[in-house]
Amino acid sequence: MADLDWPAIDRFLMGEAWAGSRIPEYRDHLCHEIGPRWGGSEADLRASEYIRDQMEENGLGSPRLEQFQLDSWEHGDASLTVSGSGESLEIKPFLRCPQVDVTAPVVDLGFGTQREIEAAGKAVNGAIVVMNLGPEPFTAPLPHTARLTMAAASGAVAAVVVESKTGGRMEYRSANDWRAPGIAPHPLPTVNISFEVGGRLRYLAARGASARLQVESRFFETPANNVVAEIEGDTWPDEHVIVAGHHDTVFGTPGGNDNTSGTVAVMEAARVLAALKRETGVGPARTIRFGTWSGEEQGLQGAYAYVAANHGTNGRNSPPRFALNLDELSTGHMKGVVVMNEYMRGFMQAQLDTMNDDLKCHVQGPLDAHSDHFPFTRAGIPAGILWRWRFHGRHATSEFHHEPGDSAQKLNVRELKEYVGQISRLMLRLSHVPPGDWPENPHTADEIERRSVAEVGTHTPTFHG
Repeated sequence: MADLDWPAIDRFLMGEAWAGSRIPEYRDHLCHEIGPRWGGSEADLRASEYIRDQMEENGLGSPRLEQFQLDSWEHGDASLTVSGSGESLEIKPFLRCPQVDVTAPVVDLGFGTQREIEAAGKAVNGAIVVMNLGPEPFTAPLPHTARLTMAAASGAVAAVVVESKTGGRMEYRSANDWRAPGIAPHPLPTVNISFEVGGRLRYLAARGASARLQVESRFFETPANNVVAEIEGDTWPDEHVIVAGHHDTVFGTPGGNDNTSGTVAVMEAARVLAALKRETGVGPARTIRFGTWSGEEQGLQGAYAYVAANHGTNGRNSPPRFALNLDELSTGHMKGVVVMNEYMRGFMQAQLDTMNDDLKCHVQGPLDAHSDHFPFTRAGIPAGILWRWRFHGRHATSEFHHEPGDSAQKLNVRELKEYVGQISRLMLRLSHVPPGDWPENPHTADEIERRSVAEVGTHTPTFHG
């Protein structure tokens, strides 16, 4: 690394990220021309083809689609009708909610804690239960997935989860802890209800109401595509680092923040680094691979398929030295990197220090299975996310992901240009670290898997300062 003029390289990368940016063009095509991109849909296919074509146009090597079979799901009508009065309350199914048609008493469980379930006693058995999405304040926090499992174990036949956001908003959410092996079925049929309408349902429940919950849904398999391209390394071409993010969205949202922002950052980092090599002759020492995944919103299936096909038992390639995941990059400026294991902290901090941007490295614990870094982590591959996502201090206008309000306007173009420059600088530095200077990975995939399973049902903390 000492032989390179890093200040000149940084000036080029930051300048190209700003002055040559194609972010608005990419954003508009993905959000406006294609729109919502549920994994495996026709729109998702068009998005993957568009990303591949842009990678090729920008001079990336071997741009390709890697197809896999997606275990998918879709829903039709969903309704909650109060018995007797016939009052209909608007709801939204949780992702992968099974089909259900049940009429039962409605029981308010508050936050859905074990204490509240026990207090409700036999009334939970056979009931449609109502509970808050967020955990009970001032107690050891439990994710809603664990509280749903407890309600199911007590005999509840379905759950209505009250959204934390106000203003009539409802998000698509998951009822499963993705640290568990495979794609588990819902512990019980679960739907979302807005904060305001949830208050109405609780009022009716306190007066002995019953309700009929109906959700039409089906499970099926369909092909989906990951997109992969690379810039070959000049010194260690058989080694690589990877930067990636998912290009799919949930139903009905163009996904400006989640995750057009991350997809565009991958595409732009690829363009900027390719321009550096083309115009200055400075390229990565080890290969930098760029990926966008489908099926993230359906249990991280695209990233799992990529890891299995490329780095699994019968994989085609040795695993990457490091995998950086980009997700929800319109939430606030970049503060640093969060790695999944302590042994990477000092090494990553040393790389960040050379950038002179006062970026910091932190360690996530327990394991975080909310995005596409997790399939890499689970396979024993060093991985990380950017420090800003789901953390305190996010932009108020970015608190949108799994709902129609996550529009193209939620993607912060000016801030994303800065991200692209910083990501490009970091990935290029990582590509030039000699093999002997990387820390030895003390963790096996089996060890990570045991830890992951042991942490199922626990709260994943986020930064609050």
